[in-house]
Amino acid sequence: MLFFQLQICKICENLLTKTINGNILKIVLVNKVGGEYLIGLEYILGLYNMQHIELAQILGIKKQNINMWIKGKQNMPKKYLPILKEIFGIHQEYFSKTLTEIEKLEIQKEKLKKELKPVIKKHEQQFMIGQINDLVEVPVYDKEEINAIERSIEKAKIVSRFKETLDRVDNNPYMDTYKLILELLEKVPQEVVLHKTIEALAHYYEVLPDWVASEPEQDGFEEEIFEVFDDNNF
Repeated sequence: MLFFQLQICKICENLLTKTINGNILKIVLVNKVGGEYLIGLEYILGLYNMQHIELAQILGIKKQNINMWIKGKQNMPKKYLPILKEIFGIHQEYFSKTLTEIEKLEIQKEKLKKELKPVIKKHEQQFMIGQINDLVEVPVYDKEEINAIERSIEKAKIVSRFKETLDRVDNNPYMDTYKLILELLEKVPQEVVLHKTIEALAHYYEVLPDWVASEPEQDGFEEEIFEVFDDNNF
């Protein structure tokens, strides 16, 4: 179990580092050195290359206050959160909490948006799975750095959900199925039959709405495979 979880974490790390441009990659690696338990303020200061003394001067407080917030020896007064939001252009809830990898990427995205001022070129439809399974309009920007980090965020969310699903039961009885899914995605990701079969299963179990299909031929493929399911009383 532990080995497999480590493999998932390694996959997550590869996804987050291979698809981002050089500058963002450097930021991710630098901030990993501090470990997993940095509160948001420390991560954000590192991202923006701002010293504790600089922020203290802006807030009109002592440097020691900043140090105590970061070390968890003193709670950050809520009155400073709107000011921090104004300074960095980041949602105020990020400053006083331990950040997930997804939240770190979201913060990097906001920083890039502030610096690059991207323009939305168009919208593309993308199927979103979560609380609401539906097609949504996803913006495509004129700056590839923003598009790249958007893709990385989406990949990180998928990895996170995969791991959460795996961890729901300590001794997961479907471990071999998870392994097979990973093997298929690694070794034959381009095979049409793989994608058609997964889409068919998603329709069969009503995970995917009937009106969402990758291509017109999918309906005929599903009719045949559903007949096999019915013949075997699945």
